[in-house]
Amino acid sequence: MKRRTFLLALGALAAPHLAYPQPIRVHRVAWLSALDKAGGGTVLTHFVEGMAALGYAEGRNLLIDSRWGDNLPDTLDRLALEAAALKPAVFVTQGPAVHSARKTPGNTPVVFGFSGDPVEAGIVKSLGRPGGRFTGISFLAYELVGKRVELLREVLPKARRLAVLANPNHPGEPKEFAATRDAAAPFGMELSYHPARNAAEIENAFAAILEARSEAVMIPPDGLMVRQREAIARFSIQHKIPTISGWAAIAEAGNLMTYGPVLRESYRRLAYFVDRILRGADPANMPVELPTKLELVINMRTAKALGLTIPQSVLVRADRVIQ
Repeated sequence: MKRRTFLLALGALAAPHLAYPQPIRVHRVAWLSALDKAGGGTVLTHFVEGMAALGYAEGRNLLIDSRWGDNLPDTLDRLALEAAALKPAVFVTQGPAVHSARKTPGNTPVVFGFSGDPVEAGIVKSLGRPGGRFTGISFLAYELVGKRVELLREVLPKARRLAVLANPNHPGEPKEFAATRDAAAPFGMELSYHPARNAAEIENAFAAILEARSEAVMIPPDGLMVRQREAIARFSIQHKIPTISGWAAIAEAGNLMTYGPVLRESYRRLAYFVDRILRGADPANMPVELPTKLELVINMRTAKALGLTIPQSVLVRADRVIQ
């Protein structure tokens, strides 16, 4: 009886504690983007969707501290330091903002969505073993370059002069140009290279492309080319020179074709890295991923303006046709 009385008393003491729910841990994630909110808000939404699919909800167990560089690179370092002072569990960076996250003190893990080659940029030691506090997704897959050249050849079988309009500051750009050259060689295509680091240099590149009598333009995608996508489309249509690039936004702005990663899926995928890190994984051992979901987007309005007929063999492979 004494033992039974003791157990009942112990249960009575424990009962009040069981009646109260355990506090929910709120994870602070710092989001850092070089863009303004209008330009980068959509991809943040995709990341939040990815987090929600893994059981995280803003206002319950997730706090996202978003900071926007407003396309002013000089502000990013300050924003990164301000975010770091609030002790986030993880940084998530969009594009070149990863470089500012590198300058923050401490060992806060950083998950990136990066348009360039993170090894060439010195962000990670290798894709398979990053070896530090950085990991994430690179949108640059060199093998996609050859596919873009093949698509151009199907649409323009007689083309012999191909211009490459590229940002030479983009990590991995020399390898991407080499891949373009190698893919074009079997078709007997002659390449001309037109570097551009800003909007003014893009205008100069347009003149050089015309001087080279280029019949098509390959545009390795990065932040600069996305920001200038409408100007590139106007040049393309005005001078009847088709363009191909890698991100759908460039085709949506009036360029002919894009073949490359589905960026919304890549940014949703970043949530996987964040979730694993919040559960204790070491980013040094989390391989950097390349895009697995790809899309071919064709702008038929632009094709009509260029006087082009897109072969049925290309149209049937399109994931999206802009009418």
